[in-house]
Formats: sequence, C-alpha cells, structure tokens
Amino acid sequence: MISKFFSKLKSILFKSAVTPETPLKKEKKAAKSAKTKTKTETKTKTKTKAVNSKINIETLTTLPGVGAKSAKALYEAGFKTTKAVIAADEKDLLAVSGVGINLVKKLKKLK
Repeated sequence: MISKFFSKLKSILFKSAVTPETPLKKEKKAAKSAKTKTKTETKTKTKTKAVNSKINIETLTTLPGVGAKSAKALYEAGFKTTKAVIAADEKDLLAVSGVGINLVKKLKKLK
C-alpha cells in the first residue's frame, strides 16, 4: 500500500517536472516535420529531373537518324539539347556508343 502511494506521488511529482519539457517535444515535432518536408521536396526534385530527362531525350529523337537508343546515349554523354548535338565536334559524337559515322554525317548536314 505504501509502494502504491509512493508510485502515485512519483507520477504526480514527475508530471510537474515533465511539463516544462513539452515545448521541447513541440520543437522536436517541428524539426521532424521540417525533415519530412525536405524528403518530400527531394522526391519532387528527383521526379522533376526524371521527367526533364525524358523530355530532353524525346527532343533529341527529332534529329534525323537519331532513335531512342542513340538519343539516350547522347543525353547520358552530356548532349542535353539538339543545339548541343549539332554544334558538337565529330570526334566527340563518335566517342558516344551507339553513334556511328553515318549519323554524324547526317547531323553535320544540319549545320
């Protein structure tokens, strides 16, 4: 019976001591929500980059002789726009896997 009394007394005493810590809990929750927003923003940025890369690859396929595979290879090699592909040197284009001499000749006719 005395132990129950002491345990109740402890809980009452420690509840009053816990009360000043509640603002800290609110700060922790705010920090967690800020981290969650950051993760959400990161996911959004990643999705945006994926969408932009798909759009750029599709744009590269508008060049004559450039298909889906060669457009992806050109994009991964650093040629993000059609202007970049057209302005590139022949040696740089030939260094890309999937791009042959015939494709380079077609692209150089566009200049």
